[in-house]
Amino acid sequence: MKLASLKHGRNGELVLVSRDLTKVTSADHIARTMQAAMDNWSAVKPKLEDLYKELNEGKAQSFPFDPAKCSSPLPRAYQWLDGSAYVNHVELVRKSRGADMPASFWTDPLMYQGGSDTFLGPHEDILMESEDWGIDFEAEIAVVTTDVPMGTTAETAGKYIQLLMLVNDVSLRNIAVNELAKGFGFLQAKPSSAFSPVAITPDELRDAWQDCKVRLPILSTLNGQKFGNPNAGDDMIFNFAALIAHASKTRPLCAGTIIGSGTVSNKDRSVGSSCIVERRIIEKLEGGESKTPFMKFGDKIRIEMLDDLGRSIFGSIEQTVKQYKLSR
Repeated sequence: MKLASLKHGRNGELVLVSRDLTKVTSADHIARTMQAAMDNWSAVKPKLEDLYKELNEGKAQSFPFDPAKCSSPLPRAYQWLDGSAYVNHVELVRKSRGADMPASFWTDPLMYQGGSDTFLGPHEDILMESEDWGIDFEAEIAVVTTDVPMGTTAETAGKYIQLLMLVNDVSLRNIAVNELAKGFGFLQAKPSSAFSPVAITPDELRDAWQDCKVRLPILSTLNGQKFGNPNAGDDMIFNFAALIAHASKTRPLCAGTIIGSGTVSNKDRSVGSSCIVERRIIEKLEGGESKTPFMKFGDKIRIEMLDDLGRSIFGSIEQTVKQYKLSR
């Protein structure tokens, strides 16, 4: 299935989107919001599947799909946890500042808890007060879970994955330096993230969903120029089951919890990068100097994933960086 939330109040209105991303039908008679669906997933899923089949067969009342009218699939969530499953990215970042790579990073995932009360819509502007903050995008994949018991193991965690989305985890690199130096994690360096217009059930990926990994490239385009297309299934040291097990070690996870993969990154540098800071690090390591600037006002980022036939799976995240001015 493909699901979305139209902008409506704080929590959106749940709709189903056709497989080809052209048509929409309301699902609010089954569950009014995405969170309501997740809270009662086992009961509502069969009803949503029946309606989804009718939509794709042209039997359901529908209207054209407009991703600009969508909020993120979960406009706000009880929990947003972002991991760092691609250790190649972590290794590059640490190498750039002369820091050693602890052996435990290959066996124990990194993860932080981000703000989840103000997600951006997939086509909403990224509003920032200053370009000096080091504005960056991060192209990632995320899963949405149902209720996960505390102590869930990686061997059983996959069954709690119900939906997948793309993510732009906006990061402020120059602020992050000072926050990490305090030894207490991110806060200001991680403003509101944005998610793809559509969330999908894993079966929509067919053979591209294997071992709790998405085995397709994630495409990033900055100002109309290709930036990177690393394969999300390659070099993913911790799959989503391992990330869920890590997150639930000492506490249960409630339905609607979002868990991110971290920046998708491949060892093969010819495929490009999924964030600016990684490209800057590679430039410095290879040529002694970082050349690619962080995002400026007016810059446009697009993040998307295509199937083997070149068709968009999740719809695209398309955002422009603009200056924020506080209304007084």
